[in-house]
Amino acid sequence: MGNGLRRWLRRNPLVGDALLAVGLVLGEIVFTLLTPREFWPGPLPAALGWSVLCAAPVVVRRVAPWPALLAAVATLLLPIVVEVSPTTQSFTLVVLTYTMAAHQPTRRALVAAMVLWLPVAVVNALLPPEGVPQVGSAFLVANNILVGVVSFSVGRTVHARRTSTEALRERARVAEANQRALAEQAVADERRRIARELHDVVAHHVSVMGVLATGVRRVLRRDPDSADEAIATIEETSRATLRELRRLLDVLRTEAEPAAELAPQPGIAGIEALADQVREAGLPVTLSVTGVPGHLEEGVALTVYRIVQEALTNALKHAGTATARVRVGFTADAVEAEVTDTGRGPSPGTGQVGHGLVGMRERVGLYGGILHIGARTGGGYRVYARIPVEPLPDPGRR
Repeated sequence: MGNGLRRWLRRNPLVGDALLAVGLVLGEIVFTLLTPREFWPGPLPAALGWSVLCAAPVVVRRVAPWPALLAAVATLLLPIVVEVSPTTQSFTLVVLTYTMAAHQPTRRALVAAMVLWLPVAVVNALLPPEGVPQVGSAFLVANNILVGVVSFSVGRTVHARRTSTEALRERARVAEANQRALAEQAVADERRRIARELHDVVAHHVSVMGVLATGVRRVLRRDPDSADEAIATIEETSRATLRELRRLLDVLRTEAEPAAELAPQPGIAGIEALADQVREAGLPVTLSVTGVPGHLEEGVALTVYRIVQEALTNALKHAGTATARVRVGFTADAVEAEVTDTGRGPSPGTGQVGHGLVGMRERVGLYGGILHIGARTGGGYRVYARIPVEPLPDPGRR
């Protein structure tokens, strides 16, 4: 309950400072009622009004500190004009001195203290209070300077403690972030180590299947029983390899990535449907395919699809009112993908490379291909990729 109230008052400084000003006025009322009647400052309603006026700068001490400071200095004219000096005037000076010392830099806090207490010293030196002849002006000036120094010192102490606390919190935050980064790095290193080990296991299984498949081809007609046994071993090894591959993907997947999809990955055949989707989104797309696709590796076909997908997505986001052209070409030793548009391209001067472009470079580099990305001389943007391939044998032929 108390912590909640403090947080609420911290978010609403005007309310808290208004309550403080009311407390100062109530304090003067209590102080006045406890003094003998002959020392009361004239009519109580008028004295209460002057007390409220002197306490008013406290209300805006945090939202407008310098105007509050000037208003407090202006109240020093009351003893000269109306011959009244409310107790809240002194309390207000103390509160403002503390506030400036606790929340402002050292130089500003010193200036604020001088602005507040030098006029007080001048007024007390030139116009000593009546009714207390045994108190000299020098004593009053020294007393006011002492009060100002104490208020300023308390404020600076609070300021230093607050600064130290914030520094400790920042240091703790940085240490926690470093600890988290080290933990994440350790997890990543361990995952890479496990991935390397699983890679070795998978490579061994694949090698075994290759050797067994070669043996099956040689003994299939001469010894069917041995061939059948080898094929069973290949079947069991392939299932074990698939399980290890799934574990390998689980190790490499980060927490932010979604679970793996079991649906088949898109390939060359999905580019036409992709072009239709982009047309429906508002970008006219022309698709042309040259050459005979043949039987490509699924990874190569997926890479071509992702490159076209990323290029069309970027054109849709950055090209504006434009058209796009997709060309996919197949040769005996390579597959080419080119996406061009007539738009303005990404905004110049960003100096950043998007994750999509980095992904395209990684995919193309994985298969030893080349990638060219950039603006065209005639206007627009161009993405070109060429990936060398070794066509797979036709499964229908032996």
